Amino acid sequence: MQTSLNQKPVSQGCCPTLLFIKSSQQSHNNSTTKPRNSSSHCRQTFASTSSSIFPNTKFTNHESLPSLHESFTEFIKVYPQFSETEKIDSLRAKEYYHLSFLNQSCLDYIGIGLFSYYQRQQHDASKTQFSSPSTSTPFQSPQQYSDIPFFSISYKTGNLKTLLLHGGKESEFESAMRKRIMKFLNISENDYFMVFTANRTSAFKLVADSYPFQSCKKLLTVYDYESEAVEAMISTSENRGAKSMSAEFSWPRLRIQSTKLKKMIVSDNSKKKIKKKNGLFVFPLHSRVTGARYPYLWMRTAQENGWHVLIDACALGPKDMDSFGLSLFQPDFLICSFYKVFGENPSGFGCLFVKKSSISILESSTCAGIVNLVPESTQFNLSEDSSCNNQVGIGQKSPSILQEQELSALSSFSGRMQTPQFVKVEADPKAPLGSETMEARVVENNQVKTVQDSKNESFNIECRCLDQVDSLGLTLITNRGRYLINWLVNSLLKLKHPNDEGVPLVKIYGPKIRFDRGPALAFNVYDWKGEKVEPVLVQKLADRNNISLSYGFLHHIWFADKYSEGKGRVLQTKEGRGEKVMVNKKKDRDDLGVTVVTAALSFLANFEDVYKLWTFVARFLDADFVEKERWRYTALNQKTIEV
Repeated sequence: MQTSLNQKPVSQGCCPTLLFIKSSQQSHNNSTTKPRNSSSHCRQTFASTSSSIFPNTKFTNHESLPSLHESFTEFIKVYPQFSETEKIDSLRAKEYYHLSFLNQSCLDYIGIGLFSYYQRQQHDASKTQFSSPSTSTPFQSPQQYSDIPFFSISYKTGNLKTLLLHGGKESEFESAMRKRIMKFLNISENDYFMVFTANRTSAFKLVADSYPFQSCKKLLTVYDYESEAVEAMISTSENRGAKSMSAEFSWPRLRIQSTKLKKMIVSDNSKKKIKKKNGLFVFPLHSRVTGARYPYLWMRTAQENGWHVLIDACALGPKDMDSFGLSLFQPDFLICSFYKVFGENPSGFGCLFVKKSSISILESSTCAGIVNLVPESTQFNLSEDSSCNNQVGIGQKSPSILQEQELSALSSFSGRMQTPQFVKVEADPKAPLGSETMEARVVENNQVKTVQDSKNESFNIECRCLDQVDSLGLTLITNRGRYLINWLVNSLLKLKHPNDEGVPLVKIYGPKIRFDRGPALAFNVYDWKGEKVEPVLVQKLADRNNISLSYGFLHHIWFADKYSEGKGRVLQTKEGRGEKVMVNKKKDRDDLGVTVVTAALSFLANFEDVYKLWTFVARFLDADFVEKERWRYTALNQKTIEV
């Protein structure tokens, strides 16, 4: 958004993300209440201001929508504190300018970014400079450059427990990256051991391969959507003798069925006070599909009832770990994921954190999915001298480049953008080792940064995206996402078909306008007859309009009696079969759910991104929109979109 505002924002007392923890003891020092700073005051104020977005208005024609400028002006009136986040717009314009050049809205990235696009361009420029024969700077070994941040991964097989107990050969690059990530996440090296994994799925499967399901037989998961990583864990665990269970979510808001979940957590062993672990409790801090946030008390309840706890932090905002309270809960395992460059390169790695006091419970098992990070300088050296020793460990497979991070059923990822010639892009990840695209040098302000190859010298890596997030802070990032996602939800709900019934164009699943909702959204588009437009089609059409969305599958949905009549119309298999599907067997029930379109806002999302999505969805108010798009792309000799 290019519009700049000079008006002074009006204070509305909005608070940063709060922990949903009920303290067992009340503070004796709070003799007076301060309603302006209380959570209830924040929520009440937020709800009242959000209701003033397009009050008493419905839009039945996409051509009647207010312009971007008009919408932004009204948006600022409702959320004046949004102007305090202008530094993020400045950061985006300087460090991620490819998004503006390409007019691309990336609403499909999950995880945390490591580097900025500008940093990537400096890296590419330095490679060109040092590979040019006309340069006057003598060629020097890439090993001398400390802040070469770009890498690929190399797979290796091994025993997770042995690695955790005795460590493994770790390069300076990996050591520096590990320390930077643990510092960013506020995880102490004294308490946790960190393992690099190929992706999120690999991290989950590593735990499933090593956890002692022979003695701790239960696996309890809390996911309102189907996840490739979780399904891999369940499959592996069941093959090793585990009994898998899942929480259920109440239709239509998809809130956790608390009574049922508590019954599953509190087992007979807990009631009899038998000191025997029940199993593994897998808990996401919030849904990466619906944006629902879950009370952290479930972790404490599980721990008190003899469960080991695995926290899935992959869907967290980039600074949400600051409010998590890791020292309070101390989960046995924690998993998160990182990608390289937002909007340009979604490849990266996963991270598995294991509490050191929990290593002893693991079983020895040969596991796949552990990786080494191989900096581009190492790849170059390996290709130049085939006789050199492999720096990333014995028993490791030949270095292979990870082309993309896990692309699960719910995530399509923007992938590598087609960039104009004046904007450079990262070297092709398919390029073979030793090709010229794998040479690596880094120049910062035309000054080459070097480091001595010495044990006394620290290896420095610049993860500019992490640095930027640290400087912005939790409150600024959280508030910005809160304003944008709630404006989007409100605006989508204002879209109605132009018939007598006023059929809503959009149905939103999970939380709607809420102070504490996450920056993710699950929705479906319906035509004027009330029939759902297939999410895959919506995703493809959005992609044609430079909007990157994903689609997912909501499941484990529980219907109260008052909603039972509509259950058959709501639930489908992933193949789209609905009303006549057998639902008697447990497996049949687990296979039923709702396919949805998903959008996720990163900390770099701006108002123009959510406005573009809103105006795109509004085009479905035109009953002939899909057919017009089909003919349009057929006429342009592009791939036909199948309906």
